[in-house]
Amino acid sequence: MKKMLWKFAMAALLVPAIALTSCNDDDDNNVHTFDGSELEGDITEPVSLDASVAYKLTGPLFIKDGGVLTIPAGTTIKAEQGFDKYILVLQGGKIYVNGTAANPVTMTSGKANPAAEDWGGLIINGRAPLAGNTTGSTEINADYSYGGNMPNDNSGSITYLKLEYTGARNSANVEHNGLTLNGVGSGTTIENIYIPFGADDGIEFFGGSVNVKNLLVVNSDDDMFDMTQGWSGTLENCYGVWKAGFESSESDPSGVEADGNFDGNFPTHTGQSSFTIKNMTIENNGVEMNNVLKIRRGAKATIQNALVKGSGTVKSSGAVIDMSDSKGAGDKTSSVSITNSLINSVNSYKWGYPVDWNNMIDDGKGGLIPAPGTAYTATDFLNVKVEAGNAGCTVDFSWTGYTF
Repeated sequence: MKKMLWKFAMAALLVPAIALTSCNDDDDNNVHTFDGSELEGDITEPVSLDASVAYKLTGPLFIKDGGVLTIPAGTTIKAEQGFDKYILVLQGGKIYVNGTAANPVTMTSGKANPAAEDWGGLIINGRAPLAGNTTGSTEINADYSYGGNMPNDNSGSITYLKLEYTGARNSANVEHNGLTLNGVGSGTTIENIYIPFGADDGIEFFGGSVNVKNLLVVNSDDDMFDMTQGWSGTLENCYGVWKAGFESSESDPSGVEADGNFDGNFPTHTGQSSFTIKNMTIENNGVEMNNVLKIRRGAKATIQNALVKGSGTVKSSGAVIDMSDSKGAGDKTSSVSITNSLINSVNSYKWGYPVDWNNMIDDGKGGLIPAPGTAYTATDFLNVKVEAGNAGCTVDFSWTGYTF
């Protein structure tokens, strides 16, 4: 580690300081242009990359408290393969990804034949609240914490970013997503993000209050959009796709998987996840989904103008909307509207969590409910509806190069 840190620090010190304004922050003046092409180690001061340089991520890159990384439009970073190749913005650090529609920033695999799980993706740790006013430990490196009491915390700005072939895995419980947002505050801007061909989830929110706009996820191995641990933000204009021929290695991929608290182990925590999703399309032409929407463990969801379509399937044990889990159902005050145009879906709804699948009865609405006296019933979720009329996401994602 000492050798790694020395390499980065010396490279930065060899270049005279120049004033940049791309950070839009009075505290982020005297930015150094990074002199070199290999990225790893610690950033502890304002550093800018150069779009004309072909960068290689050779190890974990930490943006520490006081450090600022500015990435100009058109920059490409290619990661060497491995679980330890990732970018982690720590509490107090900031990242500015200044891509544009014409010149997005790309973070991708450096392999000649790239694939999901090649590298670890982007993780941001903020100081915004978590359920129970607790702190959390970063899944892939427990030495670094996230969470706090600053809902407006600012970890920087990310616009027009491609995150490709992410999701490196160490074990079943220690793995990367495409974009991982740990306790990130609403002062952070995240807009126009493309996450294709990644393992585990496309995006996961661990608490915090950050808002995300204009997100396209293609062929995530597990869930498209995942939230837990008290996330209270808004996801607006999101589109998830599983392409024809794609097969998930996971047992329970869903379009949305929402937990109120971490792993369902803290049902009495205050500040359970209470989030909003606006204008969402889930297009499944490939996998056998566990559910389209899985809202459980105390999570309160407000989902407006959602559409599911395609020729993929939903498991017979699942449903378009499942408000159930063995560790607790979703919040009864959730409000969900989804239009189902998916060709191969068995059940519209599932309420409660049955001990025995033989103890289920028809709810008269195209779904299954537990037999009387066993768990929740449809009347507990009056504002959770599969209904006609939703258009879903209509944002133009042509800047990504993906063809629908």
